[in-house]
Amino acid sequence: MKFLDKIIRKLGKNDYSVDRSIKKSEILIILSEKAFQLIRGCYLKLFIRSDGLIFAGRRCKIRFKHNIKAGKTLTIGDNVEINALSLEGIRLGDNVSIGRNTIIECTGVIRKLGIGLEIGNNVGVAQNCFIQVRGKVSIGSNVIFGPGVSVFSENHIFDDPHLPVVLQGEKRQGVTIEDGVWVGARAVILDGVNVGKNSVIAAGSVVNKDVPDYSIVGGVPIKKIGMR
Repeated sequence: MKFLDKIIRKLGKNDYSVDRSIKKSEILIILSEKAFQLIRGCYLKLFIRSDGLIFAGRRCKIRFKHNIKAGKTLTIGDNVEINALSLEGIRLGDNVSIGRNTIIECTGVIRKLGIGLEIGNNVGVAQNCFIQVRGKVSIGSNVIFGPGVSVFSENHIFDDPHLPVVLQGEKRQGVTIEDGVWVGARAVILDGVNVGKNSVIAAGSVVNKDVPDYSIVGGVPIKKIGMR
């Protein structure tokens, strides 16, 4: 176990240690899975600019890889889809994990490219998340996304009731999520929102306005529940 702890620390997770109740046979299974992920990641490193190792799951679909810059230790889960076609590309910090079945979509239609995505250090995006990067999306360090979180950085204009919404165009204000934020499962963060540092968003919430630092919010739409 101590040997495995040393490996994990070398990957940049200094406060991480393996549960001593895990059996050696289970450790071997985990290590073999990681080995295959590392092999797939070595292939991705031919195209993705990275300062460290990449661990890639099965059946990942990553388009426009040359627009991605990663720090140390990037983990990509099974069935992740990333479309990095954008003006500024995707910039990922150290120790970023993207859970299985997550979709990161920078550009939907080529008539107007998305801006770009920036993620800080020590960020965990759980499974089944959706991050739409039409406007600029900035996610700070030490941020946690629960399963099924959605982020939208574009919204349709619908000011004219006599004109179909599809003909009125879109606005892109972007989304900023500051350091230390915890976003609960299946929360939805809408375009134009700034989520303040060290705040907590309850599961299932719809975030349609700014969240002050150190706030706890929840509901549809959100309201303030308390302070940390």
